Amino acid sequence: MNTTFSFQIYKSASLLPSEWNSLATNNIFLTREYLEVLENSSPVNMTCHFIGLFEETKLVGIVLTQFLFAEKLESFRERDKCLKTSVRNFALKNFASHVLFVGNNMLTGQNAFVFDSNIKPSKAIKTLHKAITQLKKDLKESGKKVHITSIKDFTAKEIEPLQAEFKNNYTFSTQPNMIFKISDSWKTEQDYIDALSKKYRDQYKRARKKSEGIVKRQMSLSDIKQYEDVIYDLYFHVAKNAPFNTFFLARNHFSFFKEIMGENFLLYGYFIDEKLIGFNTLIKNGEVMDTYFLGYDESVQREKMLYLNMLYDMIAYSIKKGFKEIVFARTALEIKSSVGAKPVKMYGLITHSNALINHNISRFFNYLEPKTEWQERNPFK
Repeated sequence: MNTTFSFQIYKSASLLPSEWNSLATNNIFLTREYLEVLENSSPVNMTCHFIGLFEETKLVGIVLTQFLFAEKLESFRERDKCLKTSVRNFALKNFASHVLFVGNNMLTGQNAFVFDSNIKPSKAIKTLHKAITQLKKDLKESGKKVHITSIKDFTAKEIEPLQAEFKNNYTFSTQPNMIFKISDSWKTEQDYIDALSKKYRDQYKRARKKSEGIVKRQMSLSDIKQYEDVIYDLYFHVAKNAPFNTFFLARNHFSFFKEIMGENFLLYGYFIDEKLIGFNTLIKNGEVMDTYFLGYDESVQREKMLYLNMLYDMIAYSIKKGFKEIVFARTALEIKSSVGAKPVKMYGLITHSNALINHNISRFFNYLEPKTEWQERNPFK
């Protein structure tokens, strides 16, 4: 007997089926609570949709999509006057400014969907394909034509069933996800330090010495609200200087995140003489610690090796609390490698609404995606 598979597209987390979270037990980034954070404090140029997949009347799949329209981005402009930059920005604006992500463009890793373990992945993915097609039609009818559709981020094994269904999509790989594995034998930060080779123990000692005078403290919801503007300015300084950015967080993002997620969301402030000069954020996701956004005063960061100290602090906390690994995500690959994170190659699928561009999507994608040269380090004995 053939069972019927269907889908439902939701515009608000408040409309999700009551059983939604039963499928999100292993991924906090697909829970109703996190999706509420996204919906209510998302970047100004982002609209989220949530998709439920059903076998008859039973919910068997949950999906997150994000639609980004880059022309609303504050920094959607030339960073310099060179011809390549202006051509690249013209291409972005006219052919790649409306992007539908199946997954979470604010995170690294497979945070796109979860399927019930009792159903065939191929059935769920086929239904997902139909849902994406319908969502693109809905967006077009509301005056928002999708230029690019991207399904991200997957390991080589995870991407295979998607490739089988989305045959006309180009498989791409960008910067790797930096994953820090915590050894079962490490119980304290000292165990980690002891595992480092002399060169990297010296790096650790030098960074810690440089950080003298900085006071670090976990910030409560009221603290975050009190320092909200400073936190945002520190975040924005780092974000706007990134080589390529598709969004900027809403000003209330961190306080709303803390309000909804409570102890699963941690924000640490770094102070000198009671002045906030940096912060980082962590999200507890089962046995995995996800690093999130951070910010700092550039002059202090250089002098105090603040970013490197933040990485060491994240490692120390995660070891102490018994986490199995830390997702350090993309960017700053070499410095993350120097503390022990290893690159995991991630893949995605991409297609363009313009048939000619889609035929040449590999060249188009490689032109738009900035390349990063970096050297992998091995800090352990």
